[in-house]
Amino acid sequence: MRLIFPTNENQGYLSKRGAHFGKAKFYTVITLEDEKIVDVESLKNPGHETGACSNAISNILSFNPDALIVGGIGTKPAEGFKEAGLDVYFDETSKTVEDSIKLFLSNKLEKSVGKGTCSVH
Repeated sequence: MRLIFPTNENQGYLSKRGAHFGKAKFYTVITLEDEKIVDVESLKNPGHETGACSNAISNILSFNPDALIVGGIGTKPAEGFKEAGLDVYFDETSKTVEDSIKLFLSNKLEKSVGKGTCSVH
């Protein structure tokens, strides 16, 4: 399973999570097998200035994730990910990717139903 976390630093699973998925400097991609981390990638966010949220959606989908874990998300990108079939989970409390993985594996994260959590988008 490939999980994507927006982050603002390149520190692997110890990275602090970014608040806004589209403007994060990096995406930390965690590959899990049997609930254990088997690979960690840090990919530079190519940005989404010109294409707005649709570019952010396609950027993330290009990494072939099984789930995206965010602190918050706008309605349009939440709907876009739902239409694309990507599961989005909310984690507003974890400071690091590692902490968020633990919550995900414990089934303690709320799954998006295609609605955003912020009104900026």
